[in-house]
Amino acid sequence: MKREFFTTEDGSLTIHLPDWNEQYHSKHGAIAEANHVFIETGIHHFIAENKVMDFSILEIGFGTGLNAFLTCIEAEKKNLQIKYTGVEAFPVTPSEVTQLNYAELLHASEETFLKLHECSWETPSEITSLFTLIKQQKFFSEITEIEAYHLIYFDAFGARVQPELWTEEIFSLMFAALKSSGVLVTYAAKGSVRRAMQAVGFVVERLPGPSGKREMLRATKY
Repeated sequence: MKREFFTTEDGSLTIHLPDWNEQYHSKHGAIAEANHVFIETGIHHFIAENKVMDFSILEIGFGTGLNAFLTCIEAEKKNLQIKYTGVEAFPVTPSEVTQLNYAELLHASEETFLKLHECSWETPSEITSLFTLIKQQKFFSEITEIEAYHLIYFDAFGARVQPELWTEEIFSLMFAALKSSGVLVTYAAKGSVRRAMQAVGFVVERLPGPSGKREMLRATKY
């Protein structure tokens, strides 16, 4: 499938798939979207509700590594101890990684960003003293962990192009993988997605979305 770079509205790059008319991040701002959905509505909310500084995150769709990079930066800012698992069936290539401009725009370490991509798959890697990454190359349907994570970033390609990733079957795996009081956040807001989450036991909130999106969803396992 053809892949090309696209500059989003906040200047950050994303990878565009013209055959699907889909991209890895919002055209309204890759960094802005990730910060809003996963850092502010995910991490900040989880910490405020649970008063913890040591927790585990599962990312559904490791992709460009932007969400992991922002989380690593957040760990350093707030002294959070984070164990981060990123699941990706089709990793981006080394040549694509070197073209991404996230470190420059975030005034953060390019070395740290590259380390996220260069570290080995299937084994824990200490990216910093506060952030440990495990990358798993597999399909989302192959996730089998039970009560292993506090927070899930659900950042799969949209239901328009990959509806099989937004089903009760997949969200049942997510529900099982979360600990009690665990939280799942996603940029998506479709009614069918919300109903699939509710059907497997999540309590789902509609929240203001990032720039260019009216709403997003946050689901909690009680």
